[in-house]
Amino acid sequence: MTRSYDDIHHLASAPVVVGVDGSDADELALDWAAATAARRGREVRIVHGMSLEGLVRSYGRADQWVAPTLDAIRDHASALVERSVERIRQAQPGIRVRAQLYESAAAGLLVRESAHANLLVLGRHGEAGIGGQWGSILLTVTAHAKGSVVVVGADLDRSVQRQGPVVVGIDGSRVSEAATAAAFEEASARGAELVAVHIWSDLDIGWFEGVSDLIVPVTTIGETEREVLAERLAGWQEKYPDVKVRRRLYSSGPIAVLAHWSGQAQLLVLGSRGRGGFLGMLLGSTSNTLVRQAKCPVMVVHPTE
Repeated sequence: MTRSYDDIHHLASAPVVVGVDGSDADELALDWAAATAARRGREVRIVHGMSLEGLVRSYGRADQWVAPTLDAIRDHASALVERSVERIRQAQPGIRVRAQLYESAAAGLLVRESAHANLLVLGRHGEAGIGGQWGSILLTVTAHAKGSVVVVGADLDRSVQRQGPVVVGIDGSRVSEAATAAAFEEASARGAELVAVHIWSDLDIGWFEGVSDLIVPVTTIGETEREVLAERLAGWQEKYPDVKVRRRLYSSGPIAVLAHWSGQAQLLVLGSRGRGGFLGMLLGSTSNTLVRQAKCPVMVVHPTE
């Protein structure tokens, strides 16, 4: 077991950062961030990128058309973050909360903010949607952020599952080690059971063909795979003796298996890269697909460098 969490993201000053865009997706993201910050004793920092740099670069600030447009955009953005601050305070009275507007584009801003955040929280638009500008931003940030990013879907139950286990996908890599650390920490803080899911093949043929038996755990599994899972969990179980761990092993179908578990979980924890590396914006990757489709909030964990 490595001590993945002796880093800047766990400094006492590191806030829970929420990116807002003014959509319905903000509401559950703000509520989730407020509850998490209160549980962790941290400040909430709300950020919004106005994407003004291109406009200013093209026309300048003094242009007779640009100046009032910039003022209108800033007024709209100020009202947005003020509403967001008020929602946080209503959800968790007494919590420390700050808000900041930036002229820069949202994607780069959020990646920069993640570098010193305890956690970065983003909303996903409804109907498992990821389309449009915010969807592109969300996938970019999930891919390139530092530390942990949580995506909360606006199409989830309004209460956002408070019960159920924390579920973590484990493949034995350095990336899944970071995800395992985060999952144990979350399960302990929530007083929740941890379900450790180990899938040793990346094949998803059954998922695309609609074969449901791939989500049934394999009982006659090789000892090597059992040993991999036991080894990955051993040190963390010693560090978090309060966490009850349920082990589940599957032969294939990571997307199908983890999507199935997301319907029962209060949080799904994944590493930012699968075997062979994180494939950027490729929507077929396990993490990207589950960020779009999971039925519970998804935490994507990037290992410290």
